[in-house]
Amino acid sequence: MKNIFIKTRNEIIGFLYRKILKKIFFRIDAEKIHDKAVWTGEILGNNALLKRATSFFFNFSNPALRQNIRGITFENPIGLAAGFDKNAKMIKIMPSVGFGFTEVGSITAEPCSGNPKPRLWRLPKSRGLVVNYGLNNDGAEFISKKLSKDCHIWEIPVGINIAKTNSTETDEIEKGVEDYLKGIYLFFGIGDYLTINISCPNTDGGQPFIEPRALDLLLREVDKMKIKKPIFLKMPAHLLSEAVDEIIGLSEKYHISGFICSNLSKNRNNPKIIQEEINRVPIDKGGISGKPAEETANNLISYIYQKTRGKKIIIGCGGIFNADDAYKKIRLGASLLQLMTGMIFEGPQAISQINLGLCHLLKKDGFRNVSEAIGVDKIGNNW
Repeated sequence: MKNIFIKTRNEIIGFLYRKILKKIFFRIDAEKIHDKAVWTGEILGNNALLKRATSFFFNFSNPALRQNIRGITFENPIGLAAGFDKNAKMIKIMPSVGFGFTEVGSITAEPCSGNPKPRLWRLPKSRGLVVNYGLNNDGAEFISKKLSKDCHIWEIPVGINIAKTNSTETDEIEKGVEDYLKGIYLFFGIGDYLTINISCPNTDGGQPFIEPRALDLLLREVDKMKIKKPIFLKMPAHLLSEAVDEIIGLSEKYHISGFICSNLSKNRNNPKIIQEEINRVPIDKGGISGKPAEETANNLISYIYQKTRGKKIIIGCGGIFNADDAYKKIRLGASLLQLMTGMIFEGPQAISQINLGLCHLLKKDGFRNVSEAIGVDKIGNNW
């Protein structure tokens, strides 16, 4: 009976979002809507009554979705991807919306204004976004001080995503390492896990830390910090298999817990992209999220899961719009999932819909818990 209510509730909210709210939102500048969503989430999260009301309209839980991973309990596998809550303003409302965890950032050691506006575009027909934010955030010192005041009352696990400051001053490898370490140090006792973002496609100096020598130097210094919480590497979407293998090797050398697969796609010739849409974007920079990023992410999940024999935790990210999308990533090897674009296109009830749908898919396939479905699909390495 409860599931029937949840399903009906979700369908009504989803219908209203797609037929009314989305049509209004998509007529307004994408970044302005993003900022309004963050502002709304912060307001809701700071009021107990509004939090309970939000939970009534959006939350869903089921023991079949609960997992304990590296000592952290996740009530469900769906998390908010980094890039949405850049300055960690929405943490308190996330459990009420139905998320099992959230990741804030990317946060850099120094405050960063990001790239010039406009820097966010929708691709409605392609079901994606072109993102060229450039790591705009308030900086690690300001955000860490703010979070240290209430991190003890968070209701769900929170990941801290640290990136290199988007500045020419950090272009040299040694300076870049120092910058990463400063950001990581400021969050030493804050958050349940750490993500080191080595793959932002929208920054000055490119992605130097996907190179083995630079990454080795960075991880060696991070290892010296003796961080107790799990550490993940956020992987780029496009690497040769040899480069992925080298990163896997370094992750084993320095006790990295796992990978987030993957960051934004840079392939504008992807057949999933309607070319007339991408041609209207006035710059040729930026990464692409949503459905155009799905296949590459899935291939990387499968490749890393098989290469590591399931010993590394994989967080799947890219193109998750419904339960089938989520389940596919789990069966390919993802223990946890992150989304953002799917919520923008489908509505905030999508998290509950995905979790409810996962319960049905797990039951249909005879799994008692989501952990039993991780990596069951053994497919050829398409990387």
